[in-house]
Amino acid sequence: MLTPAARRGARLKNREAPPRPEEFDAGVTLDSVTRPGDDRERWSESRAARLEGYVVEVRRAGPEAANCFSPSRRDTHVHIAARADAPARETVVLEVTPRLERWAARQGLDWSEAALRRDLLGRRCRFEGWLFFDAGHAGEAENTAPGREGNWRATAWEIHPITSLTVVR
Repeated sequence: MLTPAARRGARLKNREAPPRPEEFDAGVTLDSVTRPGDDRERWSESRAARLEGYVVEVRRAGPEAANCFSPSRRDTHVHIAARADAPARETVVLEVTPRLERWAARQGLDWSEAALRRDLLGRRCRFEGWLFFDAGHAGEAENTAPGREGNWRATAWEIHPITSLTVVR
């Protein structure tokens, strides 16, 4: 049985409606999201963001409550950073959910893990979507667990889900 907090997180992770222009927080940039310091209260999950950076990694996530622990319906993580060769602890995680992957397919877009890896890896891209603080990863992020061995991200803040993506170069 999911806790109320887990149910709330699953609802936020599975938003489908793209953000309206007035819902974007212009103060959220790749630089501001990766700025050192405890960032738990830095942003709001009711806001959207537009981040631009180099895609460092694309990989399928493990099963999770937000996708009913289904092995076949898993999010795809897209890790971006200020430079293409950035280490994991400097990256921000953005996620394509199964629902948005299916929506993209209906628009004639391929947001599958294989296509995203092929088309985005090493390229500078712009992403839009909803802000989400993934508290389950706060202990693995530089901003909330500074210097911890095994940190694999800069922040627990994510764009989750991605609602738009564009290759810049």
